[in-house]
Amino acid sequence: MSGYVLAIDQGTTSSRAIVFNDRQEIAGMGKMEFTQHFPASGWVEHVPEEIWATCLWAMKTALKKAGVTAADIAAIGITNQRETTLVWDKATGKPIYNAIVWQDRRTARTCDRLKAAGKEKLVAKKTGLLLDPYFSATKIGWILDNVKGARRRAEHGELAFGTVDTYLIWRLTGGASHATDASNASRTLLYNIETGDWDDELLALFRVPRAMLPTVKDNADDFGTTEKSVLGAAIPICGAAGDQQAATIGQACFEPGMMKSTYGTGCFALLNTGSDMVRSKNRLLTTVAYRLNGKTTYALEGAIFVAGASVQWLRDKLRLIEDSADTDALAKASDPASEVYLVPAFVGLGAPWWDAEARGAIYGLTRNTGASDLARAALESVAYQTQDLFSAMRKDWKGARDTVLRVDGGMVASDWTMQFLSDILDVPVDRPAILETTALGAAWLAGWKAGVWPDRKGFAKRWSLERQFNPAMDPAVRKHKLAGWRDAVQRTLTK
Repeated sequence: MSGYVLAIDQGTTSSRAIVFNDRQEIAGMGKMEFTQHFPASGWVEHVPEEIWATCLWAMKTALKKAGVTAADIAAIGITNQRETTLVWDKATGKPIYNAIVWQDRRTARTCDRLKAAGKEKLVAKKTGLLLDPYFSATKIGWILDNVKGARRRAEHGELAFGTVDTYLIWRLTGGASHATDASNASRTLLYNIETGDWDDELLALFRVPRAMLPTVKDNADDFGTTEKSVLGAAIPICGAAGDQQAATIGQACFEPGMMKSTYGTGCFALLNTGSDMVRSKNRLLTTVAYRLNGKTTYALEGAIFVAGASVQWLRDKLRLIEDSADTDALAKASDPASEVYLVPAFVGLGAPWWDAEARGAIYGLTRNTGASDLARAALESVAYQTQDLFSAMRKDWKGARDTVLRVDGGMVASDWTMQFLSDILDVPVDRPAILETTALGAAWLAGWKAGVWPDRKGFAKRWSLERQFNPAMDPAVRKHKLAGWRDAVQRTLTK
């Protein structure tokens, strides 16, 4: 059997597909951005048909660039933006509303009401998560309550819910498979991470009919087979994982204590805690890292809502740069004496603050502040937010104290940013040779399940370091900079 594996990496701002060969090398890639919709303040939506169309284009482009056909592909793996919520008609496959994106804050008041009713402790115990509009359950409720007739239809079993992985599996298989994986299920507020199944008490709390829900499978499992008409040949779908869990796998963080951080639209740090379900005392999330052969591995996670999105803001809204890569040169040219802090709470603040009402702010502006200082502040904010997560993880679990951080995502191509990250964290930062680790993780799940790629140990041996960044900042400077950041955050918080 061919060792080629096709990975679909459906992200927040773009859809990409990558063909990997049997040496886990990139053979071909396709990528297409799609439209971000902001229908109201704090609302973020995607058009489901555009998600599907861009994925389809990316898959066909990746196959063409790799010089292979669908018949050469052993398996497909899917990774996706998590928590983003879709509801569609089971009979027609048509969504009844736009996809509500993970960044969307429209259900903040619903979460506040549930907190006021004392429900967060119950939710946290069962799911490892906090009550926040970030997760899927309240988004489902909003759709059912705001689309005419939707709740009645859902209760009659006519509607299906899914995160993006589930929606893509449905489309790829022509509606034959309604399934998700344990990592994506664990981000919905409806999945009990102790029992490994949907939880009836949570379904009642969020008023979500069980008939809407997909079957939960292992991350490497049989998710169905694509219709021949999609790509020209039927291909088994053998792997699925939420993007951050897929990146953890792609970084070969299989051992407890290993940690990765992905810098894309947002930033998400996951610390493998093995079979130990660590309950955070510092408002981090306890989540499923992956489930293989029925055995669940857990992680502590810190979620930052805005990382690369702040650079996109500089480009698209302020028009200070033409390309995201321009920030590197600007940061290097900025005034070293400048103490400008950007707190990028454009859609609220995530871990460890969880303030849905906070909004972005800039501190330390002077008459001398220019584009270079704002660019540097945007890049520095990523490191400062990571330090907030890192500090919380070290308090929660002793295994986090001496870790090396493995990084991936678009922002890690910036040497300046990675060096500053190492300086602020005061730990080594490892950048891998293959930066597309999210897609690689999905590909490994599929390739391993299909029997054409090596097991965990064999895959981990092939992980390759491109460059290690080591801390070089004076401790007094680090302390001063962090104090300025924490002061800026405290001024921004609403709670």
